[in-house]
Amino acid sequence: MTASLGFALYLILAACSGESPRNPTEPLDLETAAIERGLVRDPDDVSLAGLYARDTDRLCLIGDGGAYRIGATVDYGQGVDCSARGTATRAGSTLRVELGEGCAFDATIAGERIVFPPRVPVACARRCRSRASLGALTADRLSGVEAEARALRDPRGRPLCDSDPAS
Repeated sequence: MTASLGFALYLILAACSGESPRNPTEPLDLETAAIERGLVRDPDDVSLAGLYARDTDRLCLIGDGGAYRIGATVDYGQGVDCSARGTATRAGSTLRVELGEGCAFDATIAGERIVFPPRVPVACARRCRSRASLGALTADRLSGVEAEARALRDPRGRPLCDSDPAS
């Protein structure tokens, strides 16, 4: 009798909370449980601003209101490189990248790593020389310091995140 009374009380309280009740017998995954208890930060609430790199792939993100200024470069040497600047907006684990003139795509945010899709629009080829491509650019966060991100230059010495991408 007391178990059913407790369950009825649980349903009444859940109905008053305005949220749909979570099934208490359904286990949470460890990450969700840790976020709910405040043990780890919610990755969706963490700023992406900073400097990212892996091999010859480089990326910078600078906070700009609710969005980011983004710069990306790939340098294979001997004039085989890409350089692009634009804007980016975050939606969960997706980063919507807009590099202008039809070069727009969704990149993936995987923890401290940003990964461009393997195939980017044909318009993105205007940002590259020779056989280089922005496709599959992968970069891990090196620093969350915006000053370091602002210092990133492309293979020709031009700043990628230091000024407005429209300029």
